[in-house]
Amino acid sequence: MGLLDVLNGMQNGPRGPSGPSAQSGGGMSPMTMAILALLAYKAVKHLGGSQPGTTQAPSPGNVNAGASGGGLGDLLKGGLGGLLAGGAAGSVISGGLGDLLKQFQQNGQGDTANSWVGKGENKPIAPGDLANALGADQIDSLASHSGMSRDQLLKGLSQYLPQVIDHLTPDGRLPTEKEVAGRL
Repeated sequence: MGLLDVLNGMQNGPRGPSGPSAQSGGGMSPMTMAILALLAYKAVKHLGGSQPGTTQAPSPGNVNAGASGGGLGDLLKGGLGGLLAGGAAGSVISGGLGDLLKQFQQNGQGDTANSWVGKGENKPIAPGDLANALGADQIDSLASHSGMSRDQLLKGLSQYLPQVIDHLTPDGRLPTEKEVAGRL
């Protein structure tokens, strides 16, 4: 089962779609788009460089990685096809995953995030802790562009993000670009 199968399965849950708005255009749930956009944003930030002396990484509302339009909203509306197309998907998700985990570690949620990567049980994360780890700007941008309320987004991310990261790291470590591409 590939990552996109896992993500698309999230929209149905154990009892099927939660309602007529469970899907957005293109057959991808808002939560699926939000998780992919989060990973893509983190990858763009990672590729843009956050080291001293490098170019400032783009803000969540102004992601620009050569995708048409350039903004996070354009990524979400376009199903992330431009950024995740072809061979680029492995590098985007691999880089984004590494940067996302680093952010969790820097914001006091390292043990929790490490449990998602490591073998064994995934530690849960409360929506409030997730909001603190990701920051208001990222959460607000994802909520705005996915069409979900901030609370819906945080509840969904706290439920599904550990599963997605666990799926991407079955060997208990960050995967290579090639490994991620094979899991899509």
